[in-house]
Amino acid sequence: MVTTISQIKSLIAQNQNFLITTHVNPDGDAIGCELAMARALQQLGKQSTIINHNATPDNYQWMDTEKIILHFIPEQHRDYILNADVIFILDTNQPDRLRSLEPFVKQSKAIKIVIDHHLEPHPFGDHYLIDDDATSTGEIVYKLFKEMDNITIDKEIAVALYTAIMTDTGSFRYPRTDSETHQIISHLIMCGADPTEIFVNVYENWTCGRMRLLGEALDTMKTAYDGKVAYLFCTLKMFKDTETTEIETDNFTIYPMSIKGVQIGILFNELHNGVKISFRSKGDIAINELAKEFGGNGHLNAAGARLFDKKLEDIIPAVIEKVGKYVSGSPA
Repeated sequence: MVTTISQIKSLIAQNQNFLITTHVNPDGDAIGCELAMARALQQLGKQSTIINHNATPDNYQWMDTEKIILHFIPEQHRDYILNADVIFILDTNQPDRLRSLEPFVKQSKAIKIVIDHHLEPHPFGDHYLIDDDATSTGEIVYKLFKEMDNITIDKEIAVALYTAIMTDTGSFRYPRTDSETHQIISHLIMCGADPTEIFVNVYENWTCGRMRLLGEALDTMKTAYDGKVAYLFCTLKMFKDTETTEIETDNFTIYPMSIKGVQIGILFNELHNGVKISFRSKGDIAINELAKEFGGNGHLNAAGARLFDKKLEDIIPAVIEKVGKYVSGSPA
């Protein structure tokens, strides 16, 4: 399943019509990589279309000034997928995370190239550029562009990739952020990325509703296992009352993880058709293994799961019961 950068370069050179997509509820890494890829293909004289299952979240719309990212409507957009020469699937290696696009991507005769940094890729693509040691998919895309002599990392690409790497490293504080990461960031700044402007656009443009939602979520915070686990939740009523959605809980996991002594932080979001769980951990706690117990996956210290047709009041105690064995110093 491993594909080299040189193979990806050849596939790009040999084809003309590209479709770019990513996972449900796209984050900064996903959207940044999509926009950077579209810009690079434009430099090469290629045609590309970006289509996602979800609309772009408010705090990332500033990146897409020309509004090129399409919110998938099957009747209007499926032919883009079916007629593409190549489909780039970025920042996910699980086809079900494409949601409404999945059946059309699988049906398409296009060459499917997966570029991602998550563990355990699912074998649905034709080519896989995977580095699960990378901080972000943005880092992998950067290295791909650096190997292509006919792609210039201009300001547009630099801003997109800086955003991708910044958001997936928690502003450069998560594990795996190393000297190479900072060297890449230094180059992106030299190419035109403005760290202050990007940070403000992503993290300091909250709506009043999102701020109220955070307050209500913090009111639900509880701890377990002698303060080594902290968790909080958002309900459908909370979303309705604050005029927000689950997308606006992005980064809420930093709050339980900020409590002294906490090793594992968990966010539960109630959905109309189930529950979404975000897991975080510190050190060598393999939180992705806990996510797997609930049908999810992810990285060593950051993972998630989405359960359908489940009740929040049932899932929370089930997860808290199982998390104990992942807490260091707890009884087996």
